[in-house]
Amino acid sequence: MNRAPFGKSLSRRNLLTTLAAVPAVALLAACSDSGEEAKAADVKPANPSTPAKPAATPTAAQVPEPQGTVDMAELLKPGALPDKQLGKDDAKVTMVEYASMTCPHCAHFNETTFPELKTKYIDTGKVRYILREFPFDPSAEAGFMLARCSKDNYFAMVDVLFKQQPSWVGVSNTKEALLQISKLAGFTQESFESCLTDQKLLDDVRAVQKRGADEFKVDSTPTFFINGKTYKGAMSIEEMSAIIDPLL
Repeated sequence: MNRAPFGKSLSRRNLLTTLAAVPAVALLAACSDSGEEAKAADVKPANPSTPAKPAATPTAAQVPEPQGTVDMAELLKPGALPDKQLGKDDAKVTMVEYASMTCPHCAHFNETTFPELKTKYIDTGKVRYILREFPFDPSAEAGFMLARCSKDNYFAMVDVLFKQQPSWVGVSNTKEALLQISKLAGFTQESFESCLTDQKLLDDVRAVQKRGADEFKVDSTPTFFINGKTYKGAMSIEEMSAIIDPLL
């Protein structure tokens, strides 16, 4: 877990209060100096789960222990922003992930586990996957806003931002780095700045985060809710399979 570069670490509540004070019109400027923001890393990224040891059979992965439970009916109620989902509505398993765009463990999960999770479970109709925004700093807020402004390309933009994380998180000018990535995704300078100065969108992203923290006790990323059980950390595909398979 990274620590904030201050005399003492900010609590999550104080950090969220500080971030909430950054208006959309100032987000571009905040991103320009986000090297310290991203590293202020009382962002509490969850430690990735310990990879399962190679076993004699592919099904021998240990089932991770859940850290709690939630009411799925409450979890799936509409929030400030419409949920972005992959998979069928009637899938036997529903997985909700809360992630931050600047979280290295979220990027690791996206790179090492998610592709096989998608192929094996989401694309086959076994799992409905929902991604919700839980940004811990202005850079992460900007990343999610750009993904939302990508509309139907939301998941493609999230994937690119995770894969390109080293090029825009913790650099001297995050705004310029995000602009260059966004141009490759079809943004112009005008649409880029229009997106990042959209106060309602920023408020809605923050509302998604606040709801996750207040109602479902999310305090680290990635956090997964799988059919009502809570799991924290960037789990491997073997660990995901150990959780999902008995539910099918």
